[in-house]
Formats: sequence, structure tokens, C-alpha cells
Amino acid sequence: MSATSVGHCAPIHNFTHTQPPGIFFVTAAPTTSAFPPTEPMPVVSGRAPWSDSFSSLRVPNFRLFAISNILAMSGTWMQRIAQDWLVLTLSHSVTAVGITVAMQFTPMLFFGLYGGLIVDRYSKRMLLMLTQSTVGLLSVLLAVLALTHTIQVWHVWAIAFVVGLVTVVDNPTRQVFVNELVGPRNLRNAISINSSVFQLGGLIGPAIAGILLDTLGAGWAFAVNAVTCVITVLTLAALKKSKLIRSTPLPREKGQLKEGLHYIASKPAIFWSIVMVAILSVFALTTPVILAAFANDTFKVGASGYGLFNTLVAAGALTGGLLSTRRTGVRLRTVILMGGIWGLLQSLGAIMPNEFGFGATLVALGVANLLFITAANSLVQMSSNIGIRGRVMSVYVLVLLGGQAIGGPIMGWIVSSYGPNVGMAVSGIVPAVAAVVIGIHLARRHELRLSVSLRGPSRRIAIVRAAH
Repeated sequence: MSATSVGHCAPIHNFTHTQPPGIFFVTAAPTTSAFPPTEPMPVVSGRAPWSDSFSSLRVPNFRLFAISNILAMSGTWMQRIAQDWLVLTLSHSVTAVGITVAMQFTPMLFFGLYGGLIVDRYSKRMLLMLTQSTVGLLSVLLAVLALTHTIQVWHVWAIAFVVGLVTVVDNPTRQVFVNELVGPRNLRNAISINSSVFQLGGLIGPAIAGILLDTLGAGWAFAVNAVTCVITVLTLAALKKSKLIRSTPLPREKGQLKEGLHYIASKPAIFWSIVMVAILSVFALTTPVILAAFANDTFKVGASGYGLFNTLVAAGALTGGLLSTRRTGVRLRTVILMGGIWGLLQSLGAIMPNEFGFGATLVALGVANLLFITAANSLVQMSSNIGIRGRVMSVYVLVLLGGQAIGGPIMGWIVSSYGPNVGMAVSGIVPAVAAVVIGIHLARRHELRLSVSLRGPSRRIAIVRAAH
């Protein structure tokens, strides 16, 4: 069995054989860079036993954090579904729903890079406690406005914008904090589990939100999210600080934003992963806008149907997240391939003639969604130095969330003008074509070709270096 590298770093010079069989730790050789040496990264030789599929949950701090996150993510999904449906009910406009998405994610476009600087400079645990407390207060405000029947569309937009400002710090902090909870050895497994937890929340939250919207109204969904924020803050306070693997705070210096961007541009694995994330974010991740139109106009299944559609995507994504825990290695080709498959499945949904076929497609694209996201997230984090990881992840989150700020109104306009089927087709075809173009570019740059062998015992389809 051969070791599989999980990122691009300085030349490898040291293998540490004190870890369990099948797992080695790779340390980068010293360089003249201003950054510290890349953290030791796990390189898996062979497939890990099933008992190690959830190895990061053996870390008590991460286990506690993951459990609280199930509640927190359920509340987050409930609020997002209730918020979108409330705007649709008040305005009777899919474009207004797209604007809601834009208001929540636009702050990331303008301030996302500064969020990365904050993450690198301050305690991640304290930052998360502050951001979650703020989101909880905003959810209480939404709940009061909705329950007193005084809420208007502009209220939702304003609060969504402030939540977006908080997300500028919260999301990259959450990404990097996982490393402090589990360390480099369990990082890739923890990223997969964290993504699975997010999608488990996406499985539970929309289903409950649909029921609440049909029975009690959106206000109670906002109230539940406020409670989950309180639970998250209490959990963070309960973590054992002595067990956290803290990174050295970044001192204030000029040029640190430019330094982070240069670092990303110099790492092909990071750069092209982020480019693919950006494309999918603008088009494919605006699915809630499209699903609202399918539920309201095409299949006429109402709020509960809208919640069910989102739940089906989350069910597939949860499956994809669990499958990603079995992944033995992450390469750039995996990221590009999974992005293309996600796009193809998304476009397939546009031609489904009934709710059953459409629902089955949503499950499948959910699987592809999470296999792509976990691969991209893992490759970006594990290919970056810990000293600059906050800035790297802030760019990752900027394109992941900021792209939705651009895509929300665009897809809302396309759906309003040409119908949800055309919107669904566009949201998938553009990323699929982009994956093909990027794949061809990388293949030519690295002199690769597709090798297909369908005869004999060694049947395979593989990417290999071209012969000279």
C-alpha cells in the first residue's frame, strides 16, 4: 500500500512511525518562508478500519462540541427556512427571497478577509461565544416581531444583514476552531463529521420548520434558534481549556491581507479548490431560492413541501458526509470531479416530471454536495500553514457565502423570469461546464491524460501522466 498525500506543502523529509499502523505523520522541511513549518499532516496508508470512521469523537472536547452543534445547526436551518418562507408569504416574490439570501451573505463579500485577520489574532473559543450570543439576540428580535404580527420584509432583510456581519467572524472561526479541538491527526475526520453534523441539522431543522410554519408560524422557529444559540454558548464555556491545541496569536503587522492572498495564489490545491467553491456557491448553493419556487409554483406543496425538499437535500448530504469519513486521501482532482458531478445532478432535477423523481434527485445531489464540500474544505485546511489558516479559511468562506450573495438575486431573477426549471438547469450546467474546463486546464498543465482499460483483470479508468 502506498501513502497518499493530502496536500501541497514543502518537500517531505520526515516520517514519524510512532502512530498506529496505517497512519503516518508527515512534517514539512524547514523553508525560508515567513510562515512556520506546515503542521504535521496525517497521511493514510490503506483504508482505516470501520472503528476509526468517527475517531475524532474520541476527543472529549470535540464530542461535546459536536453534540451541541446538532442542536445549533438544527436551529440555524429552522431560522433560514422560516425566514425565506416568511419573506415569500409577505411579498409573494421569489426575487424578494433572493434578496434575503443576498442580505445575509453580502457582508462576507466586503468584510470576509478582515474576518480572517480577527480569527488569526484572537481566541477562537471566545470569538464563537460572542458571535453566538449576538445571533441569539437577533433571533429573539425576529421572534418578537413575528409573534406580534408587526414584522415586515425590510425587518427580515435588516436582521439578515446583521447576522451576515456576525458570520464574517463566526464562520471562519468555526472552521479553524476544529483544529484546536482535535489537532492535526484527526482534523480531516473531524471536518467530515462537522459537515455531517451540519447536514443532520439540515435534516431535522427544515422538517420541524415546515411543521411550525403550518401550525404556529415563523416566530416560534426563530425562538427555537435563539435557545440553541444559548446552548452553544454554554457548551463553549464548558470545554476544557487545558485540552485545546491553541495556535500562536498573529501579531499586528502591515500587509497581512495581501500576504494571505499571495499564499493562496501560490498553492494550486488551495487556489483551484476555492475557484470551484466560488462557482458552485454562486449557482448551485442558491438551491433554497429555486426550491421555494418549485414548492410554491410547480408542485404546489406549500411550506411543508418546501421543508421536505430541503430535508431531502440534507438527507443526501448527511449520507455524503458519513461516506467522506471513509475517504483515505484528498486530491485536487477529487474536488473538481465531485463539483462537476454535483452540477450534473443539479441540472438533472430540472427535467424531473413529478415530485418523486425530483425528490430522488435532491437526495443524490445532496450526497455529491457534501462529498465536494468535505473534500474542498479538507484540502484547503490541510494544505495551509496553521499560522495563516484563518486568513485562508476566510477567503474560502468568503467565496462560499459571498457567492450566494451574488447568486441569490441572479437565480431569483432567472426563476421569476423563466421559471424554476430553467433556474435549476442553469444552476447545474454552469458548474458542470466549469469543472470540465478547469479539469482540462490542469490536465494540460501537468501533462495528464485519461487512461481507460476495459480488458483483462486490470480494468480501470484512471488519470495518468502522458508518455513522452
